[in-house]
Amino acid sequence: MRLLNRSAGRLSRHRRGPIAGLVVLLLGLLLTGGLYAAFAPAQADSAASQEELVKEGRELFLVGCAFCHGQNGEGVLTQSGDQYGPALTDVGAASVDFQVGTGRMPMSTPGNQAQRKEVVYSDAEIAALSAYVASLGTGPAIPDAEMYDPATLSDEEYDEYVTRGGQIFLANCTACHNFEGSGGAMPRGGFAPKIRGVDPKHIYEAMLTGPQSMDTFSDGNIPPDDKKAIIAYLDTLNEQPSYGGLTLGGLGPVSEGLIAWLVGMGGLVAFAVWIAAQTTRTSKKKDGADA
Repeated sequence: MRLLNRSAGRLSRHRRGPIAGLVVLLLGLLLTGGLYAAFAPAQADSAASQEELVKEGRELFLVGCAFCHGQNGEGVLTQSGDQYGPALTDVGAASVDFQVGTGRMPMSTPGNQAQRKEVVYSDAEIAALSAYVASLGTGPAIPDAEMYDPATLSDEEYDEYVTRGGQIFLANCTACHNFEGSGGAMPRGGFAPKIRGVDPKHIYEAMLTGPQSMDTFSDGNIPPDDKKAIIAYLDTLNEQPSYGGLTLGGLGPVSEGLIAWLVGMGGLVAFAVWIAAQTTRTSKKKDGADA
């Protein structure tokens, strides 16, 4: 019993000593550092990789984009004051992913409406360019697949989304893209591109950013869920067969009526002219014979 009391007394004196406090402090620091090292590396690596991505994107930007958009994305004006290349400080990563991911950028002839063509940059380079432009200011980010991909819906959800998306599309999009998404002419030499067969991500980004003459449908105008419904509706159009043979551009009775007038009525008029010519020729021969 006395031995235990003496041991306890020694421990009590050591706890009250300055060395004991230092030991406890060191143990606390080691424990805190160990916990931080266990969880922080992922965040640090993520931040470092993002910085490297932005740096790579800037190098690509200076080579392929700065001539039109300026070295810092501030835009370029011509001597007459016209916009040669717009500013990119607040367009966001989604706009870059759409424009570059569909081959519209870089443009061969600035000033004209950008058309979809073969993509110049790889997926990794597009991600780097998007990260750099996103670092210049605010703007919508690249959407996740859950936001735009109809494949993430169940069968019951898909049917409901298609019905709702068709109604929204007919109310907001058919004036430019026509009722089946085949595109059409626009004022001042512009055009609404065909949106059938386009990647769902790019359709979502186009609604979100409003490229060229297209209106911007922010999440306040058309909520993300409704954008996904529109994409689901367009997905059904991609799979719908053409029962009538030639689609004639998907313009419905307009193109069909034009073909009917040109071919049908034109053929009838030509046939009537031919009959009249044959009748006149026969009458002349008969009059000559009588004489």
